[in-house]
Amino acid sequence: MTAPVRSNLIAAGLLGFTGIALGAFGAHALKDSLAERGMTQAWQTAVLYHLLHAVALVALPDWPTVRRLWLAGIVLFCGSLYGLALGGPKLLGPVTPLGGLTFLAGWAFLAWKAWQLPRK
Repeated sequence: MTAPVRSNLIAAGLLGFTGIALGAFGAHALKDSLAERGMTQAWQTAVLYHLLHAVALVALPDWPTVRRLWLAGIVLFCGSLYGLALGGPKLLGPVTPLGGLTFLAGWAFLAWKAWQLPRK
């Protein structure tokens, strides 16, 4: 197994674990607090994108740029939504779309790299 593939799997495992843990935490321990703030949907969106990209890392070939963009997306997009949902500073609001852009860039880069693969 190559080091980048190993890195993808380690990242996927850690992100999958934390995504499930944060999903459960939001659904149980934070349920009332998130509902009071009207942030339940924001938390659920963060968890969904967090887990989706954790699973995507499992199938990702040896393309570190895609991995880095997706990891940045999880930190920026999901992290800012988690922070806002917990009552963090409004300064986090503009960070969310930056994270979304890094997710989009990662997916675009994945498509571009796949396009470059030799056809059989």
